Amino acid sequence: MRTTLNLNPELARTAKRVASERGVTLTALIEEGLQGVLTDRRRTKAFRLNLPVIRGRRAPTVDLADRDRLYELLDQPD
Repeated sequence: MRTTLNLNPELARTAKRVASERGVTLTALIEEGLQGVLTDRRRTKAFRLNLPVIRGRRAPTVDLADRDRLYELLDQPD
């Protein structure tokens, strides 16, 4: 598949140099790096967010679509 990437110019120069040193195309180098990232991602454990439970007053319920009310709640002092 053909696609367009916007790369940092310094990164692109370095990638071209490394590809040339390895005797591969820039496409092959990018594919190798992307495959490595995707493979490592599959091996890592799923992230689990453990939030502390704090007893006290009940958290306010707010409709996230109501931006004005959300900002009001965020601006209230504790």
